[in-house]
Amino acid sequence: MSALLEVDSLSKYYPVLRRGLFRARQSSEIRAVDNVSFRIQAGETLGLVGESGCGKTTTARAILNLVEPSEGIVRFQGRDIVPLFKENDRAKILQVRRSLQYVFQDPWLSLNPRWSIGETLKEPLRVHRPEAPETWNARIEELLHMVGLEPHHAWRYPHEFSGGQRQRVGIARALAIEPRLLILDEPVSSLDVSVRAQILNLLVERQDRLGLAYLYISHDLGSVRFIRTHVAVMYLGKLVEIGEVDALFTRPRHHYTRALISAIPVPTPGAENTRIILQGEVPSALNRPPGCPFHPRCAAALPVCSETEPMLAPSGDGDHRMACHNPA
Repeated sequence: MSALLEVDSLSKYYPVLRRGLFRARQSSEIRAVDNVSFRIQAGETLGLVGESGCGKTTTARAILNLVEPSEGIVRFQGRDIVPLFKENDRAKILQVRRSLQYVFQDPWLSLNPRWSIGETLKEPLRVHRPEAPETWNARIEELLHMVGLEPHHAWRYPHEFSGGQRQRVGIARALAIEPRLLILDEPVSSLDVSVRAQILNLLVERQDRLGLAYLYISHDLGSVRFIRTHVAVMYLGKLVEIGEVDALFTRPRHHYTRALISAIPVPTPGAENTRIILQGEVPSALNRPPGCPFHPRCAAALPVCSETEPMLAPSGDGDHRMACHNPA
């Protein structure tokens, strides 16, 4: 069965320019996303995790062409959509964007402070369904109910809401045109713990009811495990491990994944938690180490790790894949 979304060898490079006497010349490049491949089936969730700055958000934005990919293929429902965006055909682009929607990390910055919530929710309907304005008000009321808000909230403005309520509005806006896949860019990272639980429960409920697929981006593996179903671990622009969530949490093979999982707080007071402390800092994207990008911080690194970059390959456990010369 073909996947709903297939990302194949996706890369995004940013040139680094050196100013000369008459013009600037490219001296090097930052590989923000480097040869990333994964797939998401209809109704499934892929959690994309890693430290801040590892390329998670750039990957998501490259999929939607919010930043233009340097290389790679993005297939949605079996169709490569990268050339479609380059054609600049508005009708075809809108057709894709109706099925692929984005929930931004900061609910305050993603909402227009001069628009009421009703106007915010009306905008995607105006762009994608201009032929049926008589249905907009009913749809807005339905969307507010869908995310746990009341109809009278449509007349309020973003500054009148809490962070959790604003994020609910962002989710309602993304659901307005009935997409098939949502890209959720750290949707709960700026919220209090209790509000996080409410938003996560809302996302799970909406997914079950509407049959949505999610690309869930986070550095919090605890919330990723709650959302399910697969996890891809990213480090310095590259995927280092990907697999089914329960198998990956039970037996992580890559040493970076093990360190991330060990950092999840233990909910039981007094329970033992063996934390793996990584040495050093994340290398600069301008000066990536040769071989495996993680080897300067890895306690299990072998000589080959500094010479040859490991490829993402099957580990023998179902669809589990990892990139490591000396797995755990």
